[in-house]
Amino acid sequence: MTDPSLRDTARETRLLQSFVHIADTLVDDYDVDDVLHELTEVCVDVLDTTAVGLMLADQRGGLQTLAASSEKARLLELFQIAANEGPCLECFRSGDPVLVDNIAEYTSRWPQFAPTALKRDFHSAHSIPLRLRGKTIGSLNLFGQRPGSPGEQDLKVARALADTATIGILHERTIHRNEALTEQLQTALNSRISIEQAKGVLAHASGLDMDQAFQRLRQYARRTNNPLSRVANQLTEGILRPDQILGPQASRRS
Repeated sequence: MTDPSLRDTARETRLLQSFVHIADTLVDDYDVDDVLHELTEVCVDVLDTTAVGLMLADQRGGLQTLAASSEKARLLELFQIAANEGPCLECFRSGDPVLVDNIAEYTSRWPQFAPTALKRDFHSAHSIPLRLRGKTIGSLNLFGQRPGSPGEQDLKVARALADTATIGILHERTIHRNEALTEQLQTALNSRISIEQAKGVLAHASGLDMDQAFQRLRQYARRTNNPLSRVANQLTEGILRPDQILGPQASRRS
């Protein structure tokens, strides 16, 4: 059996490395889409959670899914938005964390969300608000396959990662007026739409699932040193072909 102290040390090392890596990416030309997906994967890696999603407010004050560690988590977040209920929406509206240890006990409170989450094998959900100068702009959402509450240390880490996500979305130098804030938020959301379309193109061309297609898209963007959103736009506009990203053997339908 692994010594708990060694396990904790390894976890702290991974967390520190992740913060350093994310901080290193926040330079003038950083790729916000890739940074935020990296952040959701960090949450899965260092916290006791199965999947992670990140929601952001749009210009009308509604929520949109911006990043997720898996397609399963992304679809659950989209369902919450469509059903207009769930812990992530309540977190955003209240500006306070919403911690749900056992989703099965919340079927009367969320009659649509709770059964859907349980059907997808998620049994706990913990949402942390993304805040900018007292204003809530979204939420970081942790989904677990087992009932249970995060420990105080995990909550502190989740809050720190939520703050990191906020920094990644909103470049400090451009947030001087509400107009700049609104424009930057909308740009991030528009990039998300292009990326989802590109994932669909790659999945259709290759037979990969959506998670695999996203990883191929992300790998190509990193390999060519291009922003994820730019590669996605080039693919959906026909400037790039699926086989250029997937390779001629993987792209069987293009």
